[in-house]
Amino acid sequence: MKNIIEKLSIKEKIGFSLGDFASNLFFQTFILFLLIFYTDVFGLPAAAVGTMFLVTRIWDAFFDPIIGIISDRTQTRWGKFRPFLLWFALPFAIIGVLTFTTPGFNTTGKLVYAYISYSFMMMVYSVINVPYSALMGVITSNSEQRVVLSSYRFVAAFSGGFTVQGVTLYLVSYFGNGNAQLGWQLAMSAIAGLAFVAFVITFFTTKERVSPPKGQKTQFKVDFKDLFDNKPWLLIAGATVFQLIYIVMRSSSISYYFKYYVGAQHWNLFGHDFNMTFDDLTSTFLMSGTIATVVGAILTNWFSKIFDKKLTYLGFLIISAILCASFYFLSPQNLTLMYMINLLVSFFFGPVSVLQWAMYTDAADFSEWKNSRRATGLIMAASLFALKLGLSLGGALVGWILAYHNYLANAVQSAYSLKGIRLLMSFYPAVFGIIGGLLMLFYPLTNKMMIKIEEDLTARRKESKADLVEAS
Repeated sequence: MKNIIEKLSIKEKIGFSLGDFASNLFFQTFILFLLIFYTDVFGLPAAAVGTMFLVTRIWDAFFDPIIGIISDRTQTRWGKFRPFLLWFALPFAIIGVLTFTTPGFNTTGKLVYAYISYSFMMMVYSVINVPYSALMGVITSNSEQRVVLSSYRFVAAFSGGFTVQGVTLYLVSYFGNGNAQLGWQLAMSAIAGLAFVAFVITFFTTKERVSPPKGQKTQFKVDFKDLFDNKPWLLIAGATVFQLIYIVMRSSSISYYFKYYVGAQHWNLFGHDFNMTFDDLTSTFLMSGTIATVVGAILTNWFSKIFDKKLTYLGFLIISAILCASFYFLSPQNLTLMYMINLLVSFFFGPVSVLQWAMYTDAADFSEWKNSRRATGLIMAASLFALKLGLSLGGALVGWILAYHNYLANAVQSAYSLKGIRLLMSFYPAVFGIIGGLLMLFYPLTNKMMIKIEEDLTARRKESKADLVEAS
């Protein structure tokens, strides 16, 4: 049977992708700046922040699947998943600002506030992003089209990251005018407003097309059994945890690396002299890396057709991690080499993030193909939990390692502390990236197998529609 490919308009692809642009305005801020905000601006000990990142995941272990179950069972005239974007865009923006607001409490009071605000932020992130991630699985049933859609999504996601990297520190300086606490609050207010608008656009420009099999009965116990019997999902979820630990450890360390190890530099580049401050170095380093990541993301479909999605994911993640490890050997004066290696690290990571979500939707198809039941929301919720677990473990490890190496906020660091910062920028994250890549050696869903699964599911859906027409 010939596999039918749904035609998605450019408008819908861009509209869908803006949801990830909105999410990454905050997600990338969490990865890049939240830890250093808590230690150097908010005023919390690094070890306490690391523990907070991990403890808050206990509730997420229950909350994320609950949102997946609720969204799978939501029935509105707008569909199952789209309404959540409209309903929770404003709460997402408000809680995002509160997370970066510093109250006038003592250290204990601040820690309690941080636990509460960060926990609520992660909850509202789930309420919007579980349905958003599931939406990709119901916009189109074609695996190849999902890779294309995922490419749009991650170009937008990286554009959100690019925006954060390019303007955040400058907005903080502009709005704060020497008051970093006020600067962060106002800068995140501007970013939150942009996120709100993007979520609303996604709601109005997308359409849900794939429905669960006719007559499907939903039972919590059966849905969870299907999830943990789903080998492709278990493997990509495990790889996601290690992938996120890798990128979060590296990304969270960049600000510390330039602030305390590299410092302000007089940089001669191509015969031109530049006086680079900490803000300049951090922003340009992050932005140039994001451009390389976007290039890699754009080429994902081409790479995955040549090498298969599985081999592209594992190979590119391992190469990116190995290149990351080389940062340990760079001196503060090796600025040009730092930027060149970062371009390569970022380029090879681009397709990894794109393929991750396409492979999750493939796992949802595999579950329907195998069990004749579909629980896209639950699968994406569990997948988002894997992502957030990696985010939290990565952040926790950075906080604990900084404390272990006797890090002191806003102070001259000892040689031992600087060594810890260099290791956080290189070998420590690289180990987790390599493990994540190796896990995918056992991933069973090749491009060829997905074609077979899509053909079978298309035939079943046609039969189901024919039976419905005959019955009526």
